[in-house]
Amino acid sequence: MTRQSISAARVKELEPVFKCPLCESPMRVAECKSLICCRNHTFDFSKYGYLNLSARPVSSKYTKELFEARRKIITESSLYPSLHEAIASAIKDHRGGSADSYTMADLGCGEGSHLHRIMEECGSPGITGIGLDLSKEGIIMAAKRYEDPIWIVGDLAKLPLADQSVNVVLNILSPSNYKEFKRISVQDGLVIKVVPRPGYLKELREALYDREENKRYRNDETAALFRQHFVLADVIHLSYIKELNQVELGNMVRMTPLAWSGNKARIEEYINRDSAEITVDLDILIGKNK
Repeated sequence: MTRQSISAARVKELEPVFKCPLCESPMRVAECKSLICCRNHTFDFSKYGYLNLSARPVSSKYTKELFEARRKIITESSLYPSLHEAIASAIKDHRGGSADSYTMADLGCGEGSHLHRIMEECGSPGITGIGLDLSKEGIIMAAKRYEDPIWIVGDLAKLPLADQSVNVVLNILSPSNYKEFKRISVQDGLVIKVVPRPGYLKELREALYDREENKRYRNDETAALFRQHFVLADVIHLSYIKELNQVELGNMVRMTPLAWSGNKARIEEYINRDSAEITVDLDILIGKNK
């Protein structure tokens, strides 16, 4: 079977989860190649299996090079395994209902590696993963590398997902749309948002920026807004330091928007180091949709 037909078969099993991004009507899979709504708005599965359900074109600074560097940092370095373990553990601890079969959507998934690793950590063959991002480059890379989840080019402001259709919403170091997250979450569904704390990547920020430009991350407003939409069940604080080698430091710089406005000479100096320590300092907000 082709990637296209495999993805179409998987989506067909979940047709009630999807709604048309143009008219919001229900959708169905047709001839194992397209997703069509009752008003005949048609979206074809790509040869890699992903769906482009974005209602608007978008230009982005998130390039193929950035996503490839991000994938390598997530999957080949020691920076994020503890995050994936903590999220999977939180899902097991806080999710009501059957542990064997549920839908998990990573909204703002980039190239998909966080979702892939968290699904592995959860260890349940009954999980259906959905990864959505507005960046087509990221979704193409995800679809090429990870076959199991359903990959969608889509807009957080107008999610192509039906009301109360998702059991677990993930939003990892990415913009949010809480109104939409609440709409698509089932009653008592989990919404898990990962936000940076003041120490997150502090060594990188100090290396690339002058002191007056090196603004610390603050998540007070983000956490307060999260509490307005969801019942806060838990907050997990993750803080640790890892050492990255020269190759990993280069990938770290290429994967982060911090480098877009950083001093070029400082960037060059930083990525030529033999190694350096990097701080991971995060809050994992665990919310329930009541």
